[in-house]
Amino acid sequence: MIIFQFIDDISAYLSKQKQAGKRIGFVPTMGALHKGHLSLIETSKLNNQITVCSIFVNPTQFNDANDFEKYPKTTESDIKQLIEVGCDVLFLPSTNTIYPEDRVSKHYELGNIELVLEGKYRTGHFQGVCKVVDRLLTIIKPHQIILGQKDLQQCLVVKKLLEITKSNTQLIVSDIIREDNGLAMSSRNMRLTEIQKEQAAVIYQSILFIKNNIEVLTAHECKEKAKTMLLSGGVSAIDYVEICEAKTLIEVSEYNPMTPSVVVIAVFIGEIRLIDNMFISEKINA
Repeated sequence: MIIFQFIDDISAYLSKQKQAGKRIGFVPTMGALHKGHLSLIETSKLNNQITVCSIFVNPTQFNDANDFEKYPKTTESDIKQLIEVGCDVLFLPSTNTIYPEDRVSKHYELGNIELVLEGKYRTGHFQGVCKVVDRLLTIIKPHQIILGQKDLQQCLVVKKLLEITKSNTQLIVSDIIREDNGLAMSSRNMRLTEIQKEQAAVIYQSILFIKNNIEVLTAHECKEKAKTMLLSGGVSAIDYVEICEAKTLIEVSEYNPMTPSVVVIAVFIGEIRLIDNMFISEKINA
């Protein structure tokens, strides 16, 4: 695996690879890698000759400075895992490289998708996501960008970004990878104690409850019973439990099995905020 820190170097290398007819797949990450991230690398390798991973903890997508400071940083372990999974290129830029002083800040017209759910609870988060993804896509210029379904709303935001920027990059959304107890793999899981990890299994259980009962209970009843399960199972606070249209994340008041729908959840285990989702009707290609 080749590691680059500077734009000119990685741009020159990737330009030569493209001239040789090789397809480039790109997996952007903030490090603290786990099996979920590695599955994205594997997905990229299926469709591309060169897979690029970036590790950059993006300050502009954190609305909580304390959360930014506590985000796990495990670069040495990350590099080892990327080598083992067969990643070709790692881009390790500094903050000044991604956000030079003379760079003009953009505002992205994302519409309703940045105002609901995560956007409601994390003001400015998706503008920060767009800033870093737009910058990375400009540098890498990949044929594909591969993201994980766990961050479904982020996937939909990046899809909108690609439309706004008229990018030729194809978005691939890879399935959620879960722990044995159903907990969606996340870098934030590293901050959970063993007891908290056991408690966090209730997130998956509550989602399954909604999926299994949505056709016999109302959407409201499903959500309320799921909230009770969560709070009695060790969740300290709930930001949201919603059933939404999968393409727009507009809240569904009455479930229609003919409309692709998804359960989305954001909760706290102690002070750690965790999100998860699951399609409860036909899965869509984001």
